[in-house]
Amino acid sequence: MPRRFLPQGPLRGAIAVPGDKSISHRALILSALAIGESRITGLLEGEDVLASAAALRAMGAGIERGNDGTWRVHGVGVGGLGQPAGALDMGNSGTSTRLLMGLVASHRLTATFVGDASLSRRPMGRVIEPLSRMGADITASPGGTLPLMVRGLVPAVPIEYTLPVASAQVKSAILLAGLNTPGITTVIEPVPTRDHSERMLAGFGAQISVEQDSAGARVIRLIGEAELRPQAITVPGDPSSAAFFVVAALLVPGSELLVHNVGLNPTRAGLFAVLREMGARIEEENLRDVGGEPVADLRVFHSALTGVDVDPAVAPAMIDEFPVLFVAAALARGRTTTSGLEELRVKESDRLTAMAEALTAAGARVSETQDGLVIDGTGGAPLPGLAGNGAPVTTHLDHRIAMSMAVAGLASADGVEVDDIRPIATSFPDFETLLASATGQESAR
Repeated sequence: MPRRFLPQGPLRGAIAVPGDKSISHRALILSALAIGESRITGLLEGEDVLASAAALRAMGAGIERGNDGTWRVHGVGVGGLGQPAGALDMGNSGTSTRLLMGLVASHRLTATFVGDASLSRRPMGRVIEPLSRMGADITASPGGTLPLMVRGLVPAVPIEYTLPVASAQVKSAILLAGLNTPGITTVIEPVPTRDHSERMLAGFGAQISVEQDSAGARVIRLIGEAELRPQAITVPGDPSSAAFFVVAALLVPGSELLVHNVGLNPTRAGLFAVLREMGARIEEENLRDVGGEPVADLRVFHSALTGVDVDPAVAPAMIDEFPVLFVAAALARGRTTTSGLEELRVKESDRLTAMAEALTAAGARVSETQDGLVIDGTGGAPLPGLAGNGAPVTTHLDHRIAMSMAVAGLASADGVEVDDIRPIATSFPDFETLLASATGQESAR
């Protein structure tokens, strides 16, 4: 389903973005492993999170949404999940796949994981390797991709594992497997990644510790055969979803937009730090703590941005936000360089090549390197965009490419057409509605 995104004028007023996707997945999973009823408010109801919910139901957890939007999860206890009747359909969700593979690895059941065409190209070897060490028997398609089958082992074998790549999903998969594994499961993280799993595991009552070793790596230890207590969870707004509106407000002249309830976990907030380094005016209001996560309202003003050399060390704290940062860089003054982003090549698409091609089609000056992009900005002038007979940019079934290029359309002269907006529903089903509200188009619809 193609859609042309046109310049609509300043972004004004206030919006609230959906709940954090990473936290939503983990809230459902850990609630399913607690004994009793947990309640979750603010859950992201996108297709990715709903895939996790459906899989957990298929393994015996009771999960239902109330009319008030509160989700109630009746957990079965650690080790209490049962054999699913059929394959677990992960849709487009890499997070669902990798986390639930970890969960199954230490349960006495066999599960087959399937997904859509995009997910079926994504590598699962990085999860297969440590889970196999713990005793799971995993049979994957060629290249370590979906469809794949996981046969769990009880009791599984506790391991000490140093992450070869910075990946919160791999870390979380091992920790979830460790919940039903006797002894101590240890994950060593040379480069810190988002720590939602550690925070939430502690909140549910797991015995987990996080220390720093002499080399500066994070050492996470989890004592297995845990008993989790049900919780009441409020999911903060997703900083990855807020990112599109923050960048749009920075780029479109005359904008002043308040984005409510944005999670500012330091392992996730790298984009806002980089944008401030570029000259962005982003003010934090009503800073508070929600369920162990720092949260604030962000007031964003149109700003003149300047290109920067992005420190590759910040990549894990903003890995999903680079596509929209590339859009900001395309309208900044001077050159922005990024490196150390090999991980972007194995996301829902090869996001380096996809964004280089899409931005070039919209009139930006972009060159691609092996591990990043170099972008020479317009100095604030709108991107040319696409002429009326121009071909749509290719999103490769990637929701973040589609939303990033929608933002580029707002900051263009002639608009930008994306080839398919349907993937946006995987993470942000209300994206277009909020965009219409922020640009004052809602009443005109």
